[in-house]
Formats: sequence, structure tokens, C-alpha cells
Amino acid sequence: MESMGKKKPRPRRSFTPEFKAEIVELCRRGDRSVGQIAKDFDLTETAVRDWVKQAEVDAGERDGLTSSEREELAALRRENRRLREDVDILKRATAFFAPETR
Repeated sequence: MESMGKKKPRPRRSFTPEFKAEIVELCRRGDRSVGQIAKDFDLTETAVRDWVKQAEVDAGERDGLTSSEREELAALRRENRRLREDVDILKRATAFFAPETR
């Protein structure tokens, strides 16, 4: 009885850029609402709205980071994190070996 009314969370899915572009094109046509398209393709309305918004940014119709800029930013953040870890390791190694040289 406890599980009645509780939905299991949906497993995270990934979609190809081509699929997202098709969904965005359907939304832009205006034949159906975003909610109806999301329902028809078993997608969340939020995800579809995000795809449409990102497509508008990529097309220059809206301000924001384009997809390529987002990818570059993510790569730079990963590199920055790795470099900070490297510096931290070197600092600890220096502190460890410094007493031996005196």
C-alpha cells in the first residue's frame, strides 16, 4: 500500500543532436504545443523547452552561451580543476620534502 501513488524515477536518457533538432523543428512549426509534442514523444516538457531555447541561442535569436561555448567552458573548467589538483599535490610534496633538505 505504501508504494501506491509513488512513481519510480525515470532512468536518465540521452538523445542525439539530430533527434533534438527534429523536436525543435516540430515546436517551431507551431502545429502542436510544446506540451503536446513532449507528451507524444514521451519527453519532459522542461527538456523540450530547454532544447528550443538552446536552439534559439545557437541561431543567434536569443542571448546566452551557444552549445560550442558551453562545451568549451566545460572543458576549460575540467582542465582548471585538474591543474588545481596538480598544484595542490606539488604543494604537499614540497611541504613533505622541505624538512629533509635543511
